Amino acid sequence: MMKIILLSAFMIFSGAGNCPQDAFRGGQCIVSSEFIYQPSDVNFPSCHASTICQTREGLLAAWFGGTSEGNPDVAIWTSRFINGRWTKPEEAANGVQHKNKRYPCWNPVLYNLGDTVLLFYKVGPSPSTWWGEVKYSCDNGKSWSVSRRLPEDILGPVKNKPVKLKNGELLCPSSSENDGWRLHIEFTSDRAITWERTPFLNDKDIYAIQPSVLFHPGSLQLLCRTKQLKIYTAWSKDNGRQWTELMPLCLPNPDAGIDALTLANGKSLVVYNHLSSGRHILNVAVSENGTEWKAVALLENGHQGSEYSYPAVIQTDDGLVHITYTWERKLIKHVVIDPEKASALPMLNGIWPEEHINK
Repeated sequence: MMKIILLSAFMIFSGAGNCPQDAFRGGQCIVSSEFIYQPSDVNFPSCHASTICQTREGLLAAWFGGTSEGNPDVAIWTSRFINGRWTKPEEAANGVQHKNKRYPCWNPVLYNLGDTVLLFYKVGPSPSTWWGEVKYSCDNGKSWSVSRRLPEDILGPVKNKPVKLKNGELLCPSSSENDGWRLHIEFTSDRAITWERTPFLNDKDIYAIQPSVLFHPGSLQLLCRTKQLKIYTAWSKDNGRQWTELMPLCLPNPDAGIDALTLANGKSLVVYNHLSSGRHILNVAVSENGTEWKAVALLENGHQGSEYSYPAVIQTDDGLVHITYTWERKLIKHVVIDPEKASALPMLNGIWPEEHINK
């Protein structure tokens, strides 16, 4: 079983933020906290929408970076966590069409098939007009194939990671923004060559995008971002082909991206902003049934107007949980949690417990 080598059990990093040991009073489940790179390592001032996966050599992270979100120079960048250190970021993909035309890139999503890493991402002028592309790496993210555009009406996983079903299919949670905010699910069983997809899962009266998928005995669950001020959920009993009506959870959502996963112990974990507006705190919660959630950790606790957002979360073979997220649109942060040391507290009336607020 592969072990991820950490720089230090308790890192203190340059820049603002909280030291790992002060992340919350209680279970001390935060093992480390660090920036993947420093501003001097790159030539772009803005970044967003990170993703992370485990490889045979360690970890691989990606995000989009450029002068500002939506500008033509925004490209997909990657860094590898090897022998306890993140490598200097390298450009993995861009939106160059020809000498005189270039579009911005958006929302990379990594997935490791075992012998090949898939890099999904979007290209286009805006989220309402973008399209999906994919690249392949056979050397754990050191190099990438030429880009291939996905079929019409297929975007690939739009923000959060795919999940592999027992039948071998890759279920890709997706959504579109060209005709309202609407969810759908895409499936591929041959390394993103051929695809099928569901119809839209929600009507236009519910604005929902960027789902994550969880496993439960006999069913799948999705959690998604909305403009309804709550995280919404739906359930499927046929491997994601049909879903129940979207319903709100008790967790707030300030129109900001979330991510979730099913832990090895069967519990569900979600990373999100526990706010109805703003993105200045970032939280981790767990559930045993997908409907009742308890507070675990407060990753960031900033001032109004600061931004800690768009988390991505995985669990590696050693049981540790790795989270990456946008830090003030300037850097990508990487936090490691030991779920076995987590102290879960109830959120009475939806209020984050004082015991898990930084002092």
